[in-house]
Amino acid sequence: MARLSVELHRYFFEEKRPPQVNLSQILALAGERIFGFLFVVLSLPSALPVPAPGYSIPFGILLFLLAVQLIIGAKSPWLPPRLANHPIALRQIQGILKTGIPWLKRIEAIARPRLSYICTSISGRAVIGCAIALMAISMMIPIPGTNTLPAMGIFVTGFGLLEDDGAISLVGLVLCLLGAIFSISILIALFIGGASLLDWLKTQF
Repeated sequence: MARLSVELHRYFFEEKRPPQVNLSQILALAGERIFGFLFVVLSLPSALPVPAPGYSIPFGILLFLLAVQLIIGAKSPWLPPRLANHPIALRQIQGILKTGIPWLKRIEAIARPRLSYICTSISGRAVIGCAIALMAISMMIPIPGTNTLPAMGIFVTGFGLLEDDGAISLVGLVLCLLGAIFSISILIALFIGGASLLDWLKTQF
């Protein structure tokens, strides 16, 4: 099967498409790689150096649902029909992919099947699913700084799953850990700052 970057470029740039597409139409590209494929595609808008706004919460929900299914050992994913069939403007996807495909090609250049048991064993997939579920929750928090690094962790981990490359998935899991630390730090800082502000207001009034 062709590389994901090639498949995405062919589907969205070389073949004629209607002005709007939906996620269920894209799933035909995945084949047997469907979980990794979905993790990569759904995290890509938020993982880019200049994230596309408006995707983190809805795609975070989908990523969380997929991660739970990976944890329980599902062989093929289930997506809510309303979300799977929600129309997305073709131009918007093309704009994201123009930035995302070059990054995807860089990872593809070093990807190869290795440490595959991390991506294929029940325990390995469960660990990956747990990490992605936590990062998906972070993506859904409407606070700046809690989206990009977790999405990057999902993207890299999912890409390793897509290519049966356990080494890349391990790098992705490290990014997930860093994303969790960063997001928790932001939440703690906001909590402490909010508590300090509340104490100050009490002294004033």
